[in-house]
Amino acid sequence: MNFARIAGSTALLSASLLGVAGSAHALDFKTVGAAPVVLYDAPSEKGRRVAVAPRGMPVEVVLTYGEWTKVRDASGDLSWLQSKGLVAKRNLQVSIANAKIRANPDDAAAVVFTADKGVLLELVDPVASGWAKVRHRDGQAGYVKATEVWGD
Repeated sequence: MNFARIAGSTALLSASLLGVAGSAHALDFKTVGAAPVVLYDAPSEKGRRVAVAPRGMPVEVVLTYGEWTKVRDASGDLSWLQSKGLVAKRNLQVSIANAKIRANPDDAAAVVFTADKGVLLELVDPVASGWAKVRHRDGQAGYVKATEVWGD
């Protein structure tokens, strides 16, 4: 048995695995488009229907397979939907009760409005320094803590 060859192979495999584990993977989020979409347990209309995702709902894209996309919702559930039902526009879902949307990205800034858990907010500017600039459908805009929303 050639231990040097085995040790070299093991070192190469370990380095490869560390490279994969160390590479950053940005999460890909999209939004359900203008019409609600059916969520399935498999990438086919023959699959079991598990829910209906309302328009504007943010989802994390896990995998795309042909015309189907596997997504994760805010509660962590995985399901499949037809890719054509998604748009690139980004919405965030408030994940706490009474989130405070502030005039500036600062805890001391004035509160512009509050949003209850489950409310959808349009992402205007991506998260930076722990805050995201958002807009409510009524036009009010401000900054919310990234820890208080899902979909970023």
